[in-house]
Amino acid sequence: MIAPSSQLSTAARTAGALHHDVDPASYRAAMRHHAGAVTILSAGAPGDRTGMTATSVCSLSDTPPRLIACVNRSASAHGLIRRTAAFGVNMLHADQAELANVFAGRRGIERDDRFSDADGWLSLATGTPILKSALIGLDCELIDEHAHDTHSIFVGAVRAMHLREGETPLIYFGGAFCGLARRA
Repeated sequence: MIAPSSQLSTAARTAGALHHDVDPASYRAAMRHHAGAVTILSAGAPGDRTGMTATSVCSLSDTPPRLIACVNRSASAHGLIRRTAAFGVNMLHADQAELANVFAGRRGIERDDRFSDADGWLSLATGTPILKSALIGLDCELIDEHAHDTHSIFVGAVRAMHLREGETPLIYFGGAFCGLARRA
């Protein structure tokens, strides 16, 4: 529980006030120093699919398997995730930076056209698209949603997964996609 502001020390109130003065551009620049695994969030079925590149995905619990994904409400995936109550989390490997660019909208390809390689996708429990070549493909049922500012925090129950071994993850760091060096 967070203490009411009247109970916070002067230093805590001052530190909190400093956070309110951070402009969005400076915050984005600072967050480029936070390395994140690159995923494609996917939703829908053939003919009505969409997906987006995202780094705001993380595990919530393992018992039962749950994760969270933060999605801008203006993203094409947002409405489809809500409507189908399902989404896929496809963690990319280091050789998939071009695919990350496609799903980030940097190549002018939209919605279902991003899934042009029909043999590259499979369907598991919920029917949402799962990328066969991803390091990890998690098929999630949407079980909760929390609206916050410009984004929704989607909570997914992992219903099925597809796992490939032996590849290194694609990371977003410093405003660019890069591979992660293997451990010795």
